[in-house]
Amino acid sequence: MSLSLNQWTTRRWSVAEAVDGCVRHGLEAIGLWRQNVAEQGLAESVKLVRDAGLRVSSLCRGGFLTTSGKAFAEALEDNRRAIDEAAELEAACLVMVVGGLPGVQPGEPLTAGASRDLAGARERVAEALAELAPYAGERGVKLALEPLHPIYCPDRAVLSTLGQALDLALAHPEEQVGVVVDTFHVWWDPRVFDDITRAGRRIASYQVCDYLHPLPEDVLLGRGMMGDGVIDFKPITRAVLDAGYTGDVEVEIFNADIWAADPDEVVATMKARYEDVVLSRP
Repeated sequence: MSLSLNQWTTRRWSVAEAVDGCVRHGLEAIGLWRQNVAEQGLAESVKLVRDAGLRVSSLCRGGFLTTSGKAFAEALEDNRRAIDEAAELEAACLVMVVGGLPGVQPGEPLTAGASRDLAGARERVAEALAELAPYAGERGVKLALEPLHPIYCPDRAVLSTLGQALDLALAHPEEQVGVVVDTFHVWWDPRVFDDITRAGRRIASYQVCDYLHPLPEDVLLGRGMMGDGVIDFKPITRAVLDAGYTGDVEVEIFNADIWAADPDEVVATMKARYEDVVLSRP
């Protein structure tokens, strides 16, 4: 495994700046976000990455598939565009954040029209995958289902455990649908080691950051630099390796203080913590 910078960790950097930063710090891979790629331009982003000799460890994100009717059709179309972008970038996977309860907006108070049909929302995800997985397979793209910590179940992801994500993935060919192991989201799960083993080569992405305690008021920003929170990384890393994962380890941090810091200092700290805190050596 080698280290990859998820672009959101150094959020102030454009695609061009993040690519330059990876080269400057000796990284071999980068995780990109669709909105940043759109700002840079898809063709220009592809050229920047290829000229720098970098791998794209992931493209984030597709998903938000729990709606119905016209909104569901629009979501499918947007995800097809995301798959096409991932194919152009030769990304190792397209990360799928599947969406929360219909009508519940991320970070917003509940409205009168909010749904409480959790089972139905999960059924929409399965229906969407049945449409999208073959399309992704035709284009050589692997969809990577990312379970999110249960605190995000209402508004961002009705998949809360690695086991739930894996159960959906197993309905499709391995080359079409896999799963993301993100330490922030799965560290608490008593079944996570069993499910990592069960996932095996279905693990499409291994993402790391720490879980801060206490969480900030905006829980979306509760991710910290590895070693600053409560996660014991090395057993998780060892389990992912033992499952057969050979891809990049992507550092993805949502944290206001880290975003405000000098990005070069953030990457330098990230590299040091990866060596000292994340890696599990025999």
